[in-house]
Amino acid sequence: MPEEVLFKSESDQSREEIASYLRKVADNLDSGNALKLKAGSESVTLNPPARPTFEVKAEREGPAGNMTERSIEFELEWDENDGQEGGGSGQLEIE
Repeated sequence: MPEEVLFKSESDQSREEIASYLRKVADNLDSGNALKLKAGSESVTLNPPARPTFEVKAEREGPAGNMTERSIEFELEWDENDGQEGGGSGQLEIE
């Protein structure tokens, strides 16, 4: 499926700075407010529905035999033309 990137930001941040961004996202989701993402002259405002699909993915990447890069991805996904909620694969736990 084709993909159009509406916004992208990538930079080294401290764990505390990342936690602050995630708290702001959580606060906006909790209160039902839209999420405005801005970096430099780029910006986008998104308004997730009440029940978007939430995907959490942990990966190991790198060239064969040297897969030393780790990542955690958090993704909210929804169809802006469909009011239906997403499916699920079981209860998520983060400790």
